Amino acid sequence: MSVDRDTVKRVAHLARIAIGEDDAERMTGELNAILGFVEQLGEVDVTGVEPMTSVIPIAMKKRRDAVTDGGRAADILANAPASEEGFFLVPKVVE
Repeated sequence: MSVDRDTVKRVAHLARIAIGEDDAERMTGELNAILGFVEQLGEVDVTGVEPMTSVIPIAMKKRRDAVTDGGRAADILANAPASEEGFFLVPKVVE
């Protein structure tokens, strides 16, 4: 796949980037080089390769899933103008 100067100008317009004629000509070559590299990557055989999140094998740091601050419902509801059975009461908005 290759791009021409008109495509570069259209992409620049969509990206809200102002470019001149000489810049459009230079960027045409650069975009074609990038797209050529992407096509080369598509030719690589990756069957049997596990997806990675890093180039080195590391384990994600995980924290314990535990409640650290709870049992304060009464304190929180004390600030509410109206509550009932442990829930906030709010005025009806939609009928």
